[in-house]
Amino acid sequence: MGEQPIFSTRAHVFQIDPNTKKNWVPTSKHAVTVSYFYDSTRNVYRIISLDGSKAIINSTITPNMTFTKTSQKFGQWADSRANTVYGLGFSSEHHLSKFAEKFQEFKEAARLAKEKSQEKMELTSTPSQESAGGDLQSPLTPESINGTDDERTPDVTQNSEPRAEPTQNALSFSHRHTRLCAKMMDCESEKECELERKTWGIVKAYIESKSLRRRLQADTNRRIRNKNDGTI
Repeated sequence: MGEQPIFSTRAHVFQIDPNTKKNWVPTSKHAVTVSYFYDSTRNVYRIISLDGSKAIINSTITPNMTFTKTSQKFGQWADSRANTVYGLGFSSEHHLSKFAEKFQEFKEAARLAKEKSQEKMELTSTPSQESAGGDLQSPLTPESINGTDDERTPDVTQNSEPRAEPTQNALSFSHRHTRLCAKMMDCESEKECELERKTWGIVKAYIESKSLRRRLQADTNRRIRNKNDGTI
């Protein structure tokens, strides 16, 4: 439907003098129609008044606006977007009160519309945030490669040989994995790729320690067999 008038009245229109910020300057020679408009498409309320073909009021109502009665027949409100203060002189106190009631009603409606819009934006952004958080979790874990906790071999004891520093091949593999992370896993930032690289480094170290444990166990078993055979 677009923008439609929802309430109209008649009043003399004034604007504050931009120079003195004190005196009122009339913008109409006589009383003109002042209307509230509602745009259902954008959920926006406006106050509009025309003097002939000239728009003398075009003010969008926001939740922080306030309409103030300064006398029995005069009221005003400030519009920061238009950088001015509008004043309306009515023919009776009743017309002023009715306009003020509508101002408060539509101001509250504008506030609720703004809150609903913010809630909608939050609901829309929440799934993407959760998805982004989930991407930070590495799919490469010791459990996924070596089974559950019950199936894993205990860590190497202190008497085991210390793990050697990463060789050039290992570093090259790590760099290749970082590039593979960026290409195949579609990392959104270098930080995510670095997290993947560190995770894979932990997994690789775990596999190496497990392999060392197996070699030590095999060597121990060989010594036991040789002792039983009387070769030692």
